[in-house]
Amino acid sequence: MIPDRIRSVVELKLDDEIISSKTQSGGDINNASIIKLSDGESLFLKWNSSAPDHMFETESKGLKILSDANTDLVIPEVVEVGKNFLLLSLLIPGSGNSGSAYGFGTELAKLHQHSAATFGLDHDNFIGKLPQSNIQHQNWADFFVSERIEPQIKLGIQTGKFESDLIPIVDALHKTVQDLFPYEQPALLHGDLWSGNYMFTKSGVASIYDPAVYYGHREMDIAMTRLFGGFSSYFYEGYNSEYPLADRFEDRIELCNLYPILVHANLFGGGYIHRTLEILKRFG
Repeated sequence: MIPDRIRSVVELKLDDEIISSKTQSGGDINNASIIKLSDGESLFLKWNSSAPDHMFETESKGLKILSDANTDLVIPEVVEVGKNFLLLSLLIPGSGNSGSAYGFGTELAKLHQHSAATFGLDHDNFIGKLPQSNIQHQNWADFFVSERIEPQIKLGIQTGKFESDLIPIVDALHKTVQDLFPYEQPALLHGDLWSGNYMFTKSGVASIYDPAVYYGHREMDIAMTRLFGGFSSYFYEGYNSEYPLADRFEDRIELCNLYPILVHANLFGGGYIHRTLEILKRFG
């Protein structure tokens, strides 16, 4: 049920009344409902009564950045945003086929061809409910270690998930990243691209949402699609037809996924802690 306080704010901003709501899956972090207004319009409402400051604001900025890239990917339109909620246009889910998956791959490749002068972004945002630092760097290794891995390791040390003796290992990652990753221009990334953050719409076109946008190495997005599965071989064929991945990508997947695995370790603990240590041992 939508909390009365959030319902009131939404109705005030829309100058309309919510006449019904249907609970949807909001993931592990947020709640979600499809709401119907008195004028007959239906919208998608996400809310979190304890949302960190600016969480939904930065998500709305990320959606706008993705939309402005002008690919054929469907990006939900932001209707209203507040501290504790995000109101989006409602997308009607459909079922994709091999052509849909191939098209998804080609359009993601087009997104990745949008570049910037530096790795990072002009503002910080969130990955899940954890802060994501986007301080800008000229060099991918500097950005990856300083803004992706170190903050998560330090958070894990503060909360007792990791020991402080990991710090020298993390420091040693810089040379590994520098040596392993081919030079590429910073690419516009979704930033949290797993199977729960995309769907095929009724028209068969892919939609992406719940982003953690920044400009980074494009292999970060592709590696994350491999972390939990849910992307067909046609998706990768489409991607490589438009923007082929560099040689030895397979050798870098686990290192790319160190970041989302660290995020999961800090959010959920369990086996993600052990996986983090294994990757650090291999690459550090």
